[in-house]
Amino acid sequence: MNTFTPHDETQLVRQAQTGDAGAFAALVALHQRFVYNLALRALGNARDAEDVAQEAFIRAWRGLGDFRGAAQFRTWLYRIVTNLCYTRLPRVRREFQMLSEDAAIDLPADAFSDPAFRVEDQDRRAFLHRQIDALPDTFRVLIMLRYQEELAYDEIAGILNIPVSAVKTGLFRARERLRARLCEYATSTNREPRSVNE
Repeated sequence: MNTFTPHDETQLVRQAQTGDAGAFAALVALHQRFVYNLALRALGNARDAEDVAQEAFIRAWRGLGDFRGAAQFRTWLYRIVTNLCYTRLPRVRREFQMLSEDAAIDLPADAFSDPAFRVEDQDRRAFLHRQIDALPDTFRVLIMLRYQEELAYDEIAGILNIPVSAVKTGLFRARERLRARLCEYATSTNREPRSVNE
């Protein structure tokens, strides 16, 4: 867990923009885990994710002079990662675009509650993580951005270059899938003790 504040990060960015390689190295250390994980979630291949992560930081270093701070540094950096993933796997870009086209569906009022993620039991938590890994690429990326990185809807939309409504729709659909799997899991585990006793 890092101890940097947004102010610290802004200062590091300013220093890096003057050519301070040490400040940029601190930014890399701050974001490298997530940059790699985002690429891995999108591409599904560890070697490709490593290549994209390395290329993303190279591009960020070269492009720092153009960074004006209109968005947070992490949003700008993660957008670089996403664009590199889109280049390597155009299917992911198409899937997000399709999600954007479908984003106007009518969602129930409680669509964005997340009971599926209030999982306390260790076995259920492990099961849930396996189900997240089995989701389509687009849903895995959305779940990671929202629940692991705790990014706001508008920041996710900026990173993925899709409307906020598409982010919400994608998350709703991902959660519905996970909720259904958790219900199946609960049903199967509740049956096991009864069958053993019989």
